[in-house]
Amino acid sequence: MSRSLRVAVQMDPIESINIDGDSTFALMLEAQARGHRLWHYHVRDLALRGGRVTAWAKPIEVRREHGRHFTLGAEEALDLGEGADVVLMRQDPPFDMAYITATHILEHIHPRTLVVNDPAQVRNAPEKLFVTHFPELMPITMVTADRRRIAQFRSEHGDIIIKPLFGNGGAGVFHLRPDDPNMNSLVEMFTERSREPLMIQKYVPAVREGDKRIILVDGVAMGAINRVPAAGEARSNMHVGGRPEPTTLTEREREICAAIGPELKNRGMIFVGIDVIGGFLTEINVTSPTGLQEIARFDGVHLERAIWDAIEGKVGGG
Repeated sequence: MSRSLRVAVQMDPIESINIDGDSTFALMLEAQARGHRLWHYHVRDLALRGGRVTAWAKPIEVRREHGRHFTLGAEEALDLGEGADVVLMRQDPPFDMAYITATHILEHIHPRTLVVNDPAQVRNAPEKLFVTHFPELMPITMVTADRRRIAQFRSEHGDIIIKPLFGNGGAGVFHLRPDDPNMNSLVEMFTERSREPLMIQKYVPAVREGDKRIILVDGVAMGAINRVPAAGEARSNMHVGGRPEPTTLTEREREICAAIGPELKNRGMIFVGIDVIGGFLTEINVTSPTGLQEIARFDGVHLERAIWDAIEGKVGGG
């Protein structure tokens, strides 16, 4: 694509990102290298009035230099419907009402301005619920707030995982062994903090060998990393001590990607990260997937290029 795009990036404060691991930063570097113009804004700076969506945004230049990785221009009221070609919706979860409201606001401009990923589909596909549409690919799973059903599930399966439906980054994920006496207290704690149901799954011991993050671009699997939990941890998320390592896809993982890929493409999900443990699909991450820089370091494959190829194709009518 030859023409320069106007790209507004809705993200968390750029001052605090890790430029060696942040996938949004990799996307911004690639966009800039292609001659696209970038603006940065926070989700709290969005406004909707009379069907018109604006944001207090600042032009931005990025560079891979620690301590001076960005330069911001003067703030302006950017009309995202008329003054932007692409919006990257890249703020981190939690997937709460503020997040959901942002999808409603951005729906007013999509697809005239291409929002990545499609905001209505992001709203309809929270990571731990969207995955339940593929039960044949998942571990044995139940979603409920009912303590009796949770107790029955545990009596059937013994070793279980309990986690909040709308958590992120491994927060609130508990592994309960058959003899663990804390289940009732744990469920009480969750239900006191929130009215939302919980996700309960049969524990997959293969998590000790790693939780594989696979990146799909426009429905096609293009790269992966394996994340190995630290000793004594049931979670493999890197910010709680998980160790990334290079990997390849198994035949089973290719089957999983082939099964869900067409649905992701149909829903306008350009950049998706799925999690697979022991051949079971556990999450489909559509809000703000990560893993681009780790894959680039291990495999020398820059998937941000494929993502921008897909975006440019859609903006250009492809």
